[in-house]
Amino acid sequence: MAATTARQTDAGRRRHIAVIPCRWGASRFPGKPLALLGDKPLLWHVHQRCLEAKRLDGAIVATDDERIEAACRELGIDSIRTGEHLTGTDRVAEVAERLPADGYINVQGDEPFISPTAIDEVSEALEYSPPGTFAVNAYTELADVGAVLDHNVVKVVVTALSEALMFSRQPIPYPKGDRPKYLRQLGLYGFTSQALQRFRQLRQGPLERAEGVEMLRFVEHGHDVHMVLVQDDGVAVDTPQDLVRAESYLNQCVAGLARQVGASRTVPHRC
Repeated sequence: MAATTARQTDAGRRRHIAVIPCRWGASRFPGKPLALLGDKPLLWHVHQRCLEAKRLDGAIVATDDERIEAACRELGIDSIRTGEHLTGTDRVAEVAERLPADGYINVQGDEPFISPTAIDEVSEALEYSPPGTFAVNAYTELADVGAVLDHNVVKVVVTALSEALMFSRQPIPYPKGDRPKYLRQLGLYGFTSQALQRFRQLRQGPLERAEGVEMLRFVEHGHDVHMVLVQDDGVAVDTPQDLVRAESYLNQCVAGLARQVGASRTVPHRC
């Protein structure tokens, strides 16, 4: 079992670890974690975003695939081998049983541009979440109509108390009356070890099985999922077509940074 890349933290700060669940056999994009974005695999970019977060004490890839494990060794990324699981959160739950920490931040392996600030906001929300909260889940507002209609983009409906009511790949809510705001669930969750133990004890319900959205497991069983609004406009990679879009986004970002370097003569924050 690999250890995390630990770093010193402020006295009294709780120990939070980022876990990046990666599997080979994604139905829409087999081998996705090792697909190249620029000159590095997708998982490398996600891991870099985790290292840029300020509240984490480590970042580790969790996988059941020897090819992904071997790539992590070559890249100097800590990894842990797990069994096969139904969802990424089930995989993170196994990691929690083997790697003690106060909190686990599940960062999906297909979010190469996830905001480090958003990761920190989920970590902070987890630390100060009210009693009874089983998970913290980041979300953003959706302005793009194409994304609202895209079944690869998970939408969420949130209560006045910022608790999740429902997740769906369909556009929810339906605009029969007022024009609603559409909200996108990010692949960015926070859990305590106790919540992860509970997650593994719960059976998949009909909504989770139908939608393929793992946070519905908590919702269907009456457990609170606290939603945290963050700023994040990166490109998630669900399909090979998304990877093409991500490559274009990366090229634009690199070109923009090159212009900043030329103007300020300082090295800007990486893409």
